[in-house]
Amino acid sequence: MIDMKIHRRAFLGGTAALALTSIAPLRAMAEGEAIRIGALTPLTGSGGTYGPVMVKAIQAVADEINAAGGILGRKVEIISEDDQTNPEAGVRAARKLVDVDKVSAIIGTWASSVTTAVAPICWESKTMLLTVSGADAITTLPHQGFIIRTQPTTILQGRKFGEFAVEQGVKKLFFVSPQTPFAESQFTNITSAVTAAGGETKSLIYDDKKPSYRSEVDEMMAYEPDVIVLGGYAADTTVLLKDIYRAGYEGKKIAFAYSVNQKLIDSVPAEVVEGIFTIAPSPAETSTAYKRLVGLIGVANPDPYTTQVYDQMNLVALAIAKAGNSDGVSIRDAIRLVSQGADGTAVDNALDGLKLIAEGKPVNYQGASGPCDFTDKGDITDSAFRYEQVLGGKLTLVKIA
Repeated sequence: MIDMKIHRRAFLGGTAALALTSIAPLRAMAEGEAIRIGALTPLTGSGGTYGPVMVKAIQAVADEINAAGGILGRKVEIISEDDQTNPEAGVRAARKLVDVDKVSAIIGTWASSVTTAVAPICWESKTMLLTVSGADAITTLPHQGFIIRTQPTTILQGRKFGEFAVEQGVKKLFFVSPQTPFAESQFTNITSAVTAAGGETKSLIYDDKKPSYRSEVDEMMAYEPDVIVLGGYAADTTVLLKDIYRAGYEGKKIAFAYSVNQKLIDSVPAEVVEGIFTIAPSPAETSTAYKRLVGLIGVANPDPYTTQVYDQMNLVALAIAKAGNSDGVSIRDAIRLVSQGADGTAVDNALDGLKLIAEGKPVNYQGASGPCDFTDKGDITDSAFRYEQVLGGKLTLVKIA
């Protein structure tokens, strides 16, 4: 009987030791594996001006979190890929991030065409996608909740362009744009605002690879517009602006701020861009989150896309902590709990939020791009807009509204 007890005790001891030996590596793996987040941004191509700073902001948040011990005891690893502002390149990069790197979320897609191409890869793999693209169609895709965007929709942006044109006394507006996922919606919503004020509009879609737009400008001039709205990217807008200037057009011009940026302004003769207005979603420049971002990345005036990806990275970190898991489904299900909980403590960074979540307290993230509240289909609910004008070779603030 004694021998049997000894053998049984020895057997149970050996079994327990074996169980501990088996569990330990799994526990170490769960606690020690880095949480991988993909940064898919335009490091080259039409959006190449913005991508590098966007990645810098994403990495700065990760570095700050890692220095404080990580999330759920795990470090955050940012894997950066260049989408080249090109859908095909974006798809290749997204496939790598999802299939090879096994990221939990992808942050930062910029061009709407890239986001549209990448989105199916994300929802099929249950990978969360956070984007700064504005085309309305993006959130009408069957994404099952795996897309949210911090960029205002084209419906809202088009209305802002139209209303601003009305403020400028528009009677006849000409909208010119390459074929983009947002061109039709942009023009439709501009037209609604202009016609409501008694004006009229006309549009033209052009090939953005042409070396000259003289025929397009001739059509534009024949219409005799008092306002021209340019809906293209920096490269084609540069060519178009030169041709408009050569044609002797003296009316008002309005463009996206991402195309007529300081880099474009510095690259052309001053008279080509003097007086042009630009419109863009405005960062929350008076917020504590914005000031914190400025300090983190050392950039005095971060652009809207940089403020948005900063918010996206903070939101992903808080959602993972709230869910207690880093998979895409968990991020999807928790992200609104940390971004728009009316009863939560307002936080402007992941570090403060992670501490509160660890204490079992609710949080409400307020970002550098503004309040991060989303509709059921993933659109940002509201945004301020920044209006600037090129004067003396520099962008000068007109208003924020």
